[in-house]
Amino acid sequence: MSELSKASEEVKQVRFYGGLLGTLLPFIVFVTGVIIIALSGAPDERGFWPILILALGLGLILAKDKNAFSKTVIGGMSQEIVMIMITAWMLASIIGVLMTATGFVEALSWSASQLNLSGPGFVVATFIICCIVSLSTGSSFATILICSPILYPAGGLLGAHLPSLAGAIIAGATFGDFSAPISDTTIASALSQKAAIGPTVRSRLKYILPVAAAALLAFFISASLNVGGMESMESQSLGNPRGLPMLLVPALIIYLFLRGKHLLHGLMMGLLFGVALGLILGLLPTEKLLSLDLENFTAKSFVIDGINRAVGISFFTILLMGLVATLKASGLVDRLVTFASGRSKTPQHAESWMAGTVGAAVLLTTHSVVAILMVAEFANKTGEQMGVSPKRRANILSMVVCIFPFLLPYFIPVILMANTTLAGEEFGIPPVAPLEAGLYNFVAWGLIGMVMIVILFGFGRKADG
Repeated sequence: MSELSKASEEVKQVRFYGGLLGTLLPFIVFVTGVIIIALSGAPDERGFWPILILALGLGLILAKDKNAFSKTVIGGMSQEIVMIMITAWMLASIIGVLMTATGFVEALSWSASQLNLSGPGFVVATFIICCIVSLSTGSSFATILICSPILYPAGGLLGAHLPSLAGAIIAGATFGDFSAPISDTTIASALSQKAAIGPTVRSRLKYILPVAAAALLAFFISASLNVGGMESMESQSLGNPRGLPMLLVPALIIYLFLRGKHLLHGLMMGLLFGVALGLILGLLPTEKLLSLDLENFTAKSFVIDGINRAVGISFFTILLMGLVATLKASGLVDRLVTFASGRSKTPQHAESWMAGTVGAAVLLTTHSVVAILMVAEFANKTGEQMGVSPKRRANILSMVVCIFPFLLPYFIPVILMANTTLAGEEFGIPPVAPLEAGLYNFVAWGLIGMVMIVILFGFGRKADG
């Protein structure tokens, strides 16, 4: 018998004092704590670690069989998909640091500045730049952290409408989170539904391109109707074109994924090619590769910086997947599958249940990847019974989880976006509140409409099949 089969048998044996309330109480504590900390301005996922430890401790107390509970938690943490996601975050974060160190974003900013853009024009250019960066790095967090400190102050000084500008940055991050081949959301949704990453990415173009086009128009209208700011900065002073050749790095990664190469293959080859290209062009100083501080017994490297960026999200995911495993252990997921199966008479019904459950999961866990993994088995079973193809299942899961985290003010991407607008204070530019940043994310709003079109009218069902 395989380890997964053994694990599934152990999961079914876990029961909690208090019935349904006892099962859900650790999650209630987790969600409540996360909302309070997030709205208080938690800088990253590290602030959620203590809440997860508290939730797991409460679950242990409420579990009738504490030995089975402990095994279930460890089993949930050690799933292969969790290790795949951590590897993806680690390598994608390193690539993101590499792209920053070699002047990639400055090169994109220079390209925009050469067009002598006004405030509304700069908002549109910012959205396009952030789409390219998020598609290149596969990370919404990296896109916000890289682009916002550069583009937000520049746009503010050019007179751009600040909420629209912040919305353009997080909207670009949303674009890549859904469509980038190296995005954690793409990888989790495709692999969990047994769909190849390359064909899945190609199938998403028909969904995301209309949304992006509508968002582009919405940003231009919004920024044009709300012009105002400090017309004092020469746009030609922005950026430097030297880093433009680094665009070949994400192009290579995307090409390898579209050719069906393994996740590790594509990311590692992209990283090695990027390092070589940066060194040849003189964009990557050799000390960035590795330097030793013998006095303080430390080492410095862009690789170390990239891995450090992935630590917060990695341990947050490990702990949360352990907590999610206990929810599966209670039998709630099996009951949900049975309940939904009895009511799914058509593919449309099955897709509605998939969208609803993953939406509830992302609101419950505040984590898009964990939400996908939480409902993966449910989506597999329900979709297979109704003939919903793996690609379509993956696309629906990704679309839904790319909405709430980029729209609601207690999710990390929105909070992070608001925090990075503090970079404008040095230039006398006020920050944007989380609620405003999410409100002006027209890609997230567009995805809501696209989900409705996809499910209600069956858009893309034949093509994905």
